[in-house]
Amino acid sequence: MPTKQELLKDTIQHIDIKQHNVVPLVDAMQHMAYSSRDLYRAASIYERMLRDTDCGVILCIAGSLVSAGLKQIFIDLIRNNMVDAIVSTGANMVDQDFFEALGFKHYIADEVLKLGTEDGTLRELMIDRIYDTLIDEEELRICDETTEKIANSLDPRPYSSREFIRAMGAYLDQHARTPDKCGVDSIICAAYQRDVPIFCPAFSDCSAGFGLVAHQHARQDKPKVSIDSAKDFYELTQLKINNPTTGLLMLGGGVPKNFAQDIVVAAEILGVDAPMHKYAIQVTVADVRDGALSSSTLKEASSWGKVDTTYEQMVYSEATLALPLIAGYAYHKKAYAERKGKRWAHVLEPVTA
Repeated sequence: MPTKQELLKDTIQHIDIKQHNVVPLVDAMQHMAYSSRDLYRAASIYERMLRDTDCGVILCIAGSLVSAGLKQIFIDLIRNNMVDAIVSTGANMVDQDFFEALGFKHYIADEVLKLGTEDGTLRELMIDRIYDTLIDEEELRICDETTEKIANSLDPRPYSSREFIRAMGAYLDQHARTPDKCGVDSIICAAYQRDVPIFCPAFSDCSAGFGLVAHQHARQDKPKVSIDSAKDFYELTQLKINNPTTGLLMLGGGVPKNFAQDIVVAAEILGVDAPMHKYAIQVTVADVRDGALSSSTLKEASSWGKVDTTYEQMVYSEATLALPLIAGYAYHKKAYAERKGKRWAHVLEPVTA
């Protein structure tokens, strides 16, 4: 049986769009067909979205994308004012991004696959597998314990996931886990420093959930920290109300996609005639035939009054292939040059006071 050290040796390297000018490649795709032409149109819509300085850009992240090597792209989007809010699965933000901010790594599983190592063997070694990526379970437990410490440090009351994740950013700052203090850069760190709110509507479905369970168990009938998903929805809706022109860049589907699209309807419920999302891009491999939310088209969302169809594009591609091209195209065309950070976290603080 291989040792843990033998299996956890080749780390995932996060792709850096700043180092690769993909503009000529993506421009050439407009003269092709199928997914190539769709991808070009999505890249051009994202460029247009960014040049529209009135537009608030909401990035939606589903699937294990940070562990797959896309972390640096998300950081660059935040630090270059190319995204104003994030709606994500909890795993991307906690098990993967915050985990790496604490100094841990994700590993390439090629050696596991080559050796034919069974998942039962990985379990014995306390190695967790994410498709062709590995993570050290013992290090992940430290991540769980850290979220419990953060919960213990807060006033015992209900929090939106956005508030709790901001507290995680403050923890990284206080414990010298930020790039300006010789730490590793992270999505949560960049968002904390740039006042970009991050929402995880199903926040307990990740490493943070284990920390919160431990926190609540220890406190029993005493006041405790909890996550209020309705508060998440309300806060994100406030952003739509305060910034009517919005665009979505959605990777995968699921809860983040539906949550971000639904704020148009939620604003109407609150008596505000909010316009549909002006721009929308979705990158997905979900098959429209399965009846799931992840595969429902953006044109279908228009029937619900969520997404305008003038600037919308579905791209049927796996995200690690499509995002570097879409984001790299907008970055190297300097579509963000005239944009200023909206710092939407400040819009929300009065709501949570």
